[in-house]
Amino acid sequence: MMAATQAPTPGPLAGLRVADCSTVLAGPLATMLLADLGADVVKVEPPDGDSTRGWGPPWVGSEADGTRTAAYYLAVNRNKRSLRLDLRGADGRGVLRRLLAQSDVLVENFRVGGLDRLGLAEAELRRINARLVHLAISGYGPGGPDATKPGYDFVVQATGGLMSITGEPAADGGHPTKVGVAISDIVSGLFGTVAVLAALLERERSTPATHGRGQRIDVSLLASTLALLANQAQNAFVTGDPPPRYGNAHPNIVPYEAFATADGDLVVAVGSERQWQRLCAALGVTDLAADPRFATNGDRVVNRAELRPLLAARFATGTTAAWQTTLEASEVPCGPILDAHAAFETPQAAALGMKASVDHPVLGTLAQAGIPFLFERTPATIRTAPPLLGEQTDEILGELGYDTSEIAALRAAGTV
Repeated sequence: MMAATQAPTPGPLAGLRVADCSTVLAGPLATMLLADLGADVVKVEPPDGDSTRGWGPPWVGSEADGTRTAAYYLAVNRNKRSLRLDLRGADGRGVLRRLLAQSDVLVENFRVGGLDRLGLAEAELRRINARLVHLAISGYGPGGPDATKPGYDFVVQATGGLMSITGEPAADGGHPTKVGVAISDIVSGLFGTVAVLAALLERERSTPATHGRGQRIDVSLLASTLALLANQAQNAFVTGDPPPRYGNAHPNIVPYEAFATADGDLVVAVGSERQWQRLCAALGVTDLAADPRFATNGDRVVNRAELRPLLAARFATGTTAAWQTTLEASEVPCGPILDAHAAFETPQAAALGMKASVDHPVLGTLAQAGIPFLFERTPATIRTAPPLLGEQTDEILGELGYDTSEIAALRAAGTV
């Protein structure tokens, strides 16, 4: 397991400061990626902390000694510094203003109009810091009839069309189901990160009239989920019909699904006609390769109902490991269905450094999912554990220009 390390050279975003006023998943994921890339991310938390600190079980630590923390929070908050801040009062908003004046990026997921109610409408943000890149993440975007609705991943997976294509086919008695992770939140965080990086680049490369100016970016769970439909959306546009659910099968490629073996399941992904020929030879069913019903992928898509049981019967005669060995020797893409533990323990996951660890000040060594991108010269790194609530408050306030007596007064007032 790869341990957290201090990079020998700064990450590609070293020197950038991000004010992270987001909670739960989409925003914190985006800011963690920026932090992994070297940015200084200040996580501005309400007095009770990011709500995901309490979204357990599972937990790490003990309730008795006050260290109990939900695994959910630990998943997306490493490499950040925590500033506990009550924004309900003028002093708290003043601290935030100072932070924004010294930041390159603001990420927030307040309900639409939330920043305005704090006296931080877009024009005021520009007055405070014209260079600020502002990423606003919401459920449904800044306008339209649903703009003020709260955004929940599960609801958006449903209303965004994703659940309609996820689950076993209706003809088999299946029902729509959500993806096993909060994918609408996750993809919103990814799209948000991409957009922030583009805005930072534009800030430095723009025309003289706009050089050095930041801009607002709006990313919504709904728009992100609709974009995630990708080829399925295009299928719907082309045919005029909503795509059905195919379970583990692919709407446009056959065979491209899971088959039951004698002792488990094996996923097979035949992406070309050459691979189809190889699959038939490896399975010992060369008659299928010669059958005109299955000659091309288009034929196999049309006749999938006839083809699938023939392949299923063959796969049921051998074990998962035996078929995997046979198919891989024939260069047919395939793999077993691994659980989350097993997936991180494979030699290839180890080669990619995808199971990492970091030392936490009270929870000990924490395993973490590693960083999925590798840089040649300026590596992204896991440097610090997800912070305790307000762990770096005094440090951050000092950097913002507050002296010892002012910090003490803020603490006494419950502002921090």
